[in-house]
Amino acid sequence: MIMLVGKHAPKFKAKAVVKGEVVENFSLEDLHGKYVLFFFYPLDFTFVCPTELHAFQEKIKEFEKRNAVVVGCSVDSHFSHAAWINTSKTKGGIEGVEYPIVSDLNKTIAQAYGVLKEDDGIAYRGQFLIDKHGIVRHLLVNDLPIGRSVDEAIRLLDALIFHEVHGEVCPANWKAGERAMKPTTEGLMSYFTK
Repeated sequence: MIMLVGKHAPKFKAKAVVKGEVVENFSLEDLHGKYVLFFFYPLDFTFVCPTELHAFQEKIKEFEKRNAVVVGCSVDSHFSHAAWINTSKTKGGIEGVEYPIVSDLNKTIAQAYGVLKEDDGIAYRGQFLIDKHGIVRHLLVNDLPIGRSVDEAIRLLDALIFHEVHGEVCPANWKAGERAMKPTTEGLMSYFTK
């Protein structure tokens, strides 16, 4: 796997479906100045995948409040994405999903992000938190049968924003509104004594 944390997110231009419309040259670079939660999922019209895409859509306002954009990606064509978006939730579709879904038909994006499952030619459930300057600040990769937590993605975004604003670091299990600490020995000691 490629270690991308602390590095610029790999660049790409690809077709994407946004609110049911095809965008020809979608790029994360166009989102500069916003946080990006970029995630990969294995395939359209599968089983765990629609639960994840709907879960992100259900929390989209929480991301927007934090100046963040959610972007999904799979190795399916933009035609498949469009068909899936036009399929109702009760039939396994993602009708109502409005954030961009990128088509990685040639698999170069999944490969650049280190999540391509070579033997199957599909992507693992990779998730990348990218800051406002295009730097990957967190990554998570789940195997195919294990769905991700959208609430955890929001918690990580909150931790990144908190650190950027306050300069403090966020201890284990930190949540917005809880105590953080100064990144010093004294800060740690103070954290454990309160």
